[in-house]
Amino acid sequence: MKALNNTFLLRFAIAIILLTHSIPSLLSNGVNDFGNLYLNQIGFAPFGLVIAWAIKLSHLAAAVCLLFNKYVKWASIITIFVFVMGIVLIHFKEGWYVVGDGRNGVEFNFLLIFALLSVMFPNGFKKKITKP
Repeated sequence: MKALNNTFLLRFAIAIILLTHSIPSLLSNGVNDFGNLYLNQIGFAPFGLVIAWAIKLSHLAAAVCLLFNKYVKWASIITIFVFVMGIVLIHFKEGWYVVGDGRNGVEFNFLLIFALLSVMFPNGFKKKITKP
């Protein structure tokens, strides 16, 4: 079964993180606050709310793709883009650490980006050798 291949455990863990990061904010008005009170305020007005919803819905879609092992590369590319933008716009100014010696830093996004890259390239990056 293709969905239960050697990347399943990592895909499952990432999917759970994406679901727990998106569903509560969809149900608690957090996505609207993120769009209106943060994104619009840092220069994305009047599109902050649309962007916030796109981010959260992309997390949901990516989680489904990862769970069922469908469109994994596209889902990963989009999610990596979201995480990189999160680092640039939110987390970088907070430093490296999420907890401990800091708060809200880049380390969690950094780890998730490389976990997604590992799912995209489960055999690593291999140089193709062409024979003359």
